[in-house]
Amino acid sequence: MARFTLPRDLYHGKGALEALKTLEGKRAIVVVGGGSMKRFGFLDKVCDYLKEAGMEVCLFEGVEADPSVETVMKGAEKMREFQPDWIVSVGGGSPIDAAKAMWAFYEYPDTTFEQLCIPFNFPKLRTKAKFCAIPSTSGTATEVTAFSVITDYQKGIKYPLADYELLPNMAIIDADNMMTQPKGLTSASGIDALTHALEAYASIMATDYTDGLALKAMKNIFTYLPAAYDKGANDPYAREKMADASCMAGMAFANAFLGVCHSMAHKLGAYHHLPHGVANALLICHVMRFNAAEVPAKMGTFSQYQYPHTLERYAECAHFCGVCGKDDAETLELFIQKIEQLKEAVGIKKTIKDYGVDEKYFLETLDQMVEDAFDDQCTGCNPRYPLLSEIKEMYLKAYYGE
Repeated sequence: MARFTLPRDLYHGKGALEALKTLEGKRAIVVVGGGSMKRFGFLDKVCDYLKEAGMEVCLFEGVEADPSVETVMKGAEKMREFQPDWIVSVGGGSPIDAAKAMWAFYEYPDTTFEQLCIPFNFPKLRTKAKFCAIPSTSGTATEVTAFSVITDYQKGIKYPLADYELLPNMAIIDADNMMTQPKGLTSASGIDALTHALEAYASIMATDYTDGLALKAMKNIFTYLPAAYDKGANDPYAREKMADASCMAGMAFANAFLGVCHSMAHKLGAYHHLPHGVANALLICHVMRFNAAEVPAKMGTFSQYQYPHTLERYAECAHFCGVCGKDDAETLELFIQKIEQLKEAVGIKKTIKDYGVDEKYFLETLDQMVEDAFDDQCTGCNPRYPLLSEIKEMYLKAYYGE
């Protein structure tokens, strides 16, 4: 048995933000990150539409790039004081992730992060408030996923929260909110979305319901990411198509889950502070070659995943994106070349070393990164179950190059 779950309502396209006027309730709290949402007028629009819906509005501002336990607890406390009927989060992945965790502690103030870290063991949410997510970037897709990552900086722990209770009631995908993304964010988030689609398609949990979303997301990204990167707000159509691609990839991986590329990227980011999308970009092609082995040492463990066929699956992705070789092996190599060309076109460097990560420190942290990546919850859905030595080899290839 498999499951496919999405937000109840997903509004998309130009002007979709006006859907906020349809919300019903007395009070709404708006959770945001830095000042860009306010600077470009998006925050005012959100608040105005909520007021048009007849709601009193409260702001919680200043969620940091990697949201902390302290920020989550402050937000939950403010929610308990204000008693909102709606939690509305606007911005990148960080404020939306933070608001999801605040939501849980607002409704269940006596719970702990350790309790919430047990996957798919959340208490019932929506007893006090509903949740609306409005992304300002085209990459994380947290607006349509059941995941959140919160950092305890004192303990040096990242808490991965996973439960369908965290899925927003409503997602609003309005590319008008995304026109001001800088080039670096456009690039990193775009390749992150491509990685979401590729890992969802290769996952042992992939189904026909997720495959179509993943394939269309990939095709959009190859077609429109270069224009979104080069032209930004001067090509609003490319921005809109990238917004759609990010969300479709998110819906795919929210239900098929991810793989070892994300496991490794999580740790590369945690130890060496590379942006998440960049970390994925540096690892994805090495992971694809690893996954495509026709006789792997260990396979994925899901009962419906009966035999190794990831090479065939990657070839299907390649064909949908217009790449075809004389056989699946050649098609994979041509597809990887296409991915590398896309990365180069949007300014992604070749190796971890090229991003200034100190070699001595990288090697000192390597074994712990390997162990942490192996234990990451994304690893379990990878089609080829990795040995520790194999994760280490991929890290080294990504650091030095092939």
